[in-house]
Amino acid sequence: MQVKNKSFHPWRWIISIILVIAIIFGAAGGYFFHVAEVRANKSFIQGKSIKAGAPLYQQQEDWKSYDKALWNLKAHDGTNLQGYYVKADQPTTKTALVIHGFGVDHQAMMPYAAMFHKNGYNVLLIDNRAAGKSGGKYIGYGFLEAQDAKEWTQKIVQENGNDSQIVVMGASLGGATTMMLSGMNPPKQVKAYVEDAGYNSISEELLFQANSMYHLPKWLAKPLVKVVSLYSKIFAGYSYKQGEVSQYLAKNNRPMMFIHGAEDSFVPTKFVYDNYRAQKGPKQLLVVPNAEHVKSYATLTKKYEQKVEKFLNNYIKQ
Repeated sequence: MQVKNKSFHPWRWIISIILVIAIIFGAAGGYFFHVAEVRANKSFIQGKSIKAGAPLYQQQEDWKSYDKALWNLKAHDGTNLQGYYVKADQPTTKTALVIHGFGVDHQAMMPYAAMFHKNGYNVLLIDNRAAGKSGGKYIGYGFLEAQDAKEWTQKIVQENGNDSQIVVMGASLGGATTMMLSGMNPPKQVKAYVEDAGYNSISEELLFQANSMYHLPKWLAKPLVKVVSLYSKIFAGYSYKQGEVSQYLAKNNRPMMFIHGAEDSFVPTKFVYDNYRAQKGPKQLLVVPNAEHVKSYATLTKKYEQKVEKFLNNYIKQ
């Protein structure tokens, strides 16, 4: 009796291997999408409140002492957003919109809001979507937040009048938001921007973090980031290609100040040079020696305030 040999089909093994890889990447992509975009406590983010004696503590406390009006906004997709508005001590057409970064809420930007108030601005300090008291499940990495910021600037004009002069300032994710907003045709009343520690691309920042936090080599991280971007498109409504900052700066003719810490290990300092080169309109660059991520103001407080004020005075009527 003869036993037939089972034929070997290598393509079955190939298909099996591909399926296993696809399942692994799908599961890993879902995990990293949750870490990156789903609203939750981000344990790797520190420094939500400044302690007594630390730089910028007094500015933080000054902001807390101001009388605030609660502003609400329903975004284009129905998300309920919230902000805190403080009038200037003297009537003015100047208003600053201040935008916080990833994994924190408006409290992280209290010192910056106080800086603008000290310089005679009305100030609107907001909670981004999926942060603080605002609604929303997914973080937009600057893209969704820029759309929201455009609506906030429209609300400022509606509330304060057509003669409003608006400055938009953001740090980290808020810096990326500020830069993306600049290319989204915001109201003409937006006169200037200040971005601090913003990245040049959602994908590039996540690739950097994949290596920094998880020690993933670039050859592995690149396809994984593409998978996470697909998750983002399906669930959050945007892909990471929409978060390439240069495409927005290339459309911006309005002035922007770029600030970055020279020792930034969370959003690499090299990104600010990419952003600076991409900016079409008037621009100024300040790289602060010895400053880590979003620590430029704390590291060089007086010079930071003077540089920002001098830059904006070129474009904002007093």
